[in-house]
Amino acid sequence: MTLVAISAAYGAAGRRIGSRLASELGVPFVDRAIPSASAAQLDVPTDEGVPEHRSWLERVLRGFVGAEVAVPGPVPAQSGGTAAEEFRRASEELLREQAALGEGVILGRAAVVVLRDDPRVLRVRLDGPPDRRIEQAVRSLGASPSEAAEAVRKLDRTHDAYLRHFYGADIHDPALYHVVLDSTALAIDVCVEMLAAAARAHVLGPAGAQTPLERG
Repeated sequence: MTLVAISAAYGAAGRRIGSRLASELGVPFVDRAIPSASAAQLDVPTDEGVPEHRSWLERVLRGFVGAEVAVPGPVPAQSGGTAAEEFRRASEELLREQAALGEGVILGRAAVVVLRDDPRVLRVRLDGPPDRRIEQAVRSLGASPSEAAEAVRKLDRTHDAYLRHFYGADIHDPALYHVVLDSTALAIDVCVEMLAAAARAHVLGPAGAQTPLERG
């Protein structure tokens, strides 16, 4: 059984690393996109002030595309936050269904928090300095420098706010993760190789038993 939960900042190559890691480990890859039907039902709004014609950035901010995006769309400001609450519940249901299968590489959806008490799950953070994440997004995603910079700023804030709002967690807390990688400083193949080795070691445990890696 191999379960990996990845939290990835925008521009940290989360989807590319996650999909390649899943292929390397021979397990399903579950990215952070949600089915379009669910997205339409939840109708999580975008940040205020984002021009309607900027469809790429709008989709990124909604959090419904599966490439280099923070987990949720922005948490609604109105009382109750019904749409965000429904998004959270739908995401948690998917996470638990995947965990019940006992295998998979899961990107986003606050999986590192939702599944933190499951000893089978290797929890990973992919990050890097904002300027290098912007450069990586421009190279790999085709975003303009201004779009990438705005996405980094907004999505970093949104992802942090989502975890704090719903789980009281700090996305930068090292206790949430077994492995933290600067994926702007390491080649994609190197990141995949390191995480595959960590996932296999995690399954065995430090003494060869089915126990989690000890936290550093």
